Amino acid sequence: MIQSNLFQIEEETTWEDLGNGVTRKVYGYDDRIMLVKARFEAGAVGVLHEHHHTQVTYVDSGVFEMTIGDNVRIIRKGDGYYVPPHEIHGCTCIEPGILIDVFSPHREDFLK
Repeated sequence: MIQSNLFQIEEETTWEDLGNGVTRKVYGYDDRIMLVKARFEAGAVGVLHEHHHTQVTYVDSGVFEMTIGDNVRIIRKGDGYYVPPHEIHGCTCIEPGILIDVFSPHREDFLK
């Protein structure tokens, strides 16, 4: 079984630059779950994609236009969303912000 360190300290966890105004930090995880912080600059796009993971996300800050399947909503600080496995989803950042993602199972592609 894979597992992260027990603690993830903000100042000790580095941002991974994904390009085009998006960065992320991977926090705690094991085989079944993973917590990720994604930071977006205004205008940055989380391109439409799908994956086999269940995803729930909390909007920590900012404003986003979020697409899940055929549904499009403006979401902001305090909002959240759920993405079932294999559902097409993505976002455009309207005002700079941070999304807190939880995936189940963990995103093995984020650990490479």
